Amino acid sequence: MMRRHHWRLSAVQKENLHQYLAQEPVLRALYFAKQQLNGFLVLKSLKRKRALKMMPLFLTLIEQFEQSPARALAETLRSWLEPIVRMWRFTKSNGITEGFHTKMEMLSRRAYGFRNFENYRIRVLAQCGWNGVINRV
Repeated sequence: MMRRHHWRLSAVQKENLHQYLAQEPVLRALYFAKQQLNGFLVLKSLKRKRALKMMPLFLTLIEQFEQSPARALAETLRSWLEPIVRMWRFTKSNGITEGFHTKMEMLSRRAYGFRNFENYRIRVLAQCGWNGVINRV
C-alpha cells in the first residue's frame, strides 16, 4: 500500500495504512514526503505564477529529503532540478522524435548497412514522411 498513490487507495486501505504509519513515525514522515513528491511530479504543466509558488515548496521538500535517510534521492532530485522545472514549464513531448528514431533504427537493422548515406537518407524520408522535395544541404 505504501507504493501506491494515495488517491488510488480505498477507504479501508487508507485506514490500514494510517494505523501502520502511526506506529512508525519516521516511516510516516517519509511516506508523506514521497506522496508530496509524487504530487509535484504528476503536475505536467504549470503557468508561470503557479510554478513560482510551487518551486519553494519543491526545494523545501528536497531539503527535507537531504536531512533524512533519503539523501541519495535528494541528490538525484537536485541533479535533475533543471529538467523537472523544464517539464513543468514546457508540456511538449519528444514522442514524435523518439518514434522517428525507432523507425530509423529499424531501417538500419533491416538493411544491414547501406552502401552510401544517400540511400539511407532516401529510405528515412520515405518512412518518416516526405513532402516530395529532397532538400540537399
